Amino acid sequence: MSGRRPSVVVVGAGPRGTGFLERLAANLPELYGDRPLDVHLVDPHPAGPGRIWRTDRSPLLWMNSRAEDVTLFTDETVRIDGPVRPGPSLAEWAGIDGRSFPSRPQQGAYLRWAHTQARGALPPTVTVHEHPTTALRVTGPRDGRQRVWLDGHAVPLVADLVVLALGHLDAQPDARLRETGEFAARHGLVYLPPEFTADSDLAVLPAGAPVLVRGFGLAFVDLMVLLTEGRGGRYEEHPEDADRLVYVPSGREPVLHVGSRRGVPYHSKIGYETDGERPPLPRFFGPAEVDALLAAGRPLDFRRDVWPSVAKELGWAHYHRLFAAHPERTSVAREVFEERYAAAAPFGPELAALVALAVPDPADRFDPDALDHPLAGVRYASADALQDGLRRYVAADLKRRHDPAHSTDQAVFDALLSVYGQLTRLGEVGDPGNWWHGFFSYLASGPPGPRLRRLLALSDAGIVRFLGAGVTVETDEERGVFRASSASLPGEWTEARALVEARLPDPTVTHSADPLLRALYADGAHATDAGLLAVDPGDGRVLGRDGRPHPRRFALGPHTTSRAGGAFTRPRTGGVAFRQNDRTARTALALLRDLSCPAEAATASAPASASA
Repeated sequence: MSGRRPSVVVVGAGPRGTGFLERLAANLPELYGDRPLDVHLVDPHPAGPGRIWRTDRSPLLWMNSRAEDVTLFTDETVRIDGPVRPGPSLAEWAGIDGRSFPSRPQQGAYLRWAHTQARGALPPTVTVHEHPTTALRVTGPRDGRQRVWLDGHAVPLVADLVVLALGHLDAQPDARLRETGEFAARHGLVYLPPEFTADSDLAVLPAGAPVLVRGFGLAFVDLMVLLTEGRGGRYEEHPEDADRLVYVPSGREPVLHVGSRRGVPYHSKIGYETDGERPPLPRFFGPAEVDALLAAGRPLDFRRDVWPSVAKELGWAHYHRLFAAHPERTSVAREVFEERYAAAAPFGPELAALVALAVPDPADRFDPDALDHPLAGVRYASADALQDGLRRYVAADLKRRHDPAHSTDQAVFDALLSVYGQLTRLGEVGDPGNWWHGFFSYLASGPPGPRLRRLLALSDAGIVRFLGAGVTVETDEERGVFRASSASLPGEWTEARALVEARLPDPTVTHSADPLLRALYADGAHATDAGLLAVDPGDGRVLGRDGRPHPRRFALGPHTTSRAGGAFTRPRTGGVAFRQNDRTARTALALLRDLSCPAEAATASAPASASA
């Protein structure tokens, strides 16, 4: 490599690209020394915040995490080979209440600062070049330098290796979405496909008009905020009930008819502090169980091969907390229960009998099927009865998630995070419909409690109308309208001239709107049945369809098989994303070192990977 400077191109300078850059700077003294290096950052959006966390977002949009639960820095709990470099959480950096939910512009400012810190930690021998544009394609031989082609540039960037930290991406519509869009165009209707709500043109949704909304997760929450407070509405305290709010409309709001598969919003964020004994995790889904799955030597199916152990792990956390914190609600000795629970097969009759004996109140039992299908078998006699029933459900969820008497929910949350940390080692696992990620998000990534209080106020005001579970949306060619019904209210239909798909685009390689990702797939990169880019779970190298990892191409983030369980890492929780970033940075630096000094490569050993 004499006569030219080694270089790495990082495509994506948002939170994940910033995290990789921080780990690159931390590991560079040990693995690369004072050799020269060019780092090229390619992103059309601001470095640090990226697209999603831009500081010009509406301050009405909140983070979905508390300020104390967001950090860009490693701590003593993170098991990595590289050095730990602590830093402030968002709450500490901004000097705000740690239990508050900051606005997205506040998070964007924190990310911008963290990016500046990461760049500042690089030695003067490293030169950073920013390219505010889109990467279109990566070409080059497996054993040679790579070329990254940029929009608006005739000459590509030449790099020794490429790291893709693309973040959340838009998607091209599949056949069903295209047909729906074509129907809307034929009849002059409004149709908003899956996209990032903050980037949608919501002005096309007229005041007072009914709008069908398919999806009841976080994308719906953003939609609800921007079409109510964002159009001048406001909330007041209820004159007779301190737990309720009253919505005062501006008159510019549409009427949102919302439903989904489950028919209910994601569970509220937990609003209490837990004390006392926490379940020791992992217990039934840890390194040994993952090792056994990896040793099976066959393709894995999530529901068949993984879910039984995961469900037992979640149940273990639930019952451990119940026995530790609420023993008066149990009827056998804790030691007896734990011994028999450990011996029982997941979903088997022995486990069911044990739980029935030891936990008298069915409300205290862990039932993942009931959690996943809260309205299963529930039918309402009228639309008004459905509204009353869903309001009761949301109010009960709010009460439960703010009551430490139900601290088993917090234990299950902790177990969900533990499980996700283990799943990253498995890489590709067959999971049609991405069921696990949806179940995880429903339980662990719901909205802040105040958002659901406002949802109830909007329901009281008639601005939000619930459709129920098992929602079906049809197109009526004769009348030129969308029609929606649900299993919760059979035979009843709601018509509208507007339909919003309130969900994020699926992070699929095959339908991605990102030209680089599509080109990568066309050139031989492997995508799972769920459409995720397959990467080596050890260091993030992109896998080809022949199963071989590409020596010079890496990928991190939600479009890969090694995606982490949340957008950001909570302090002192081990940091799955930190481990991934550290492994990738260390592998990349070792490669750059060995390319620049072949003689040294003959004696230097590659950096060891941290154990999962």
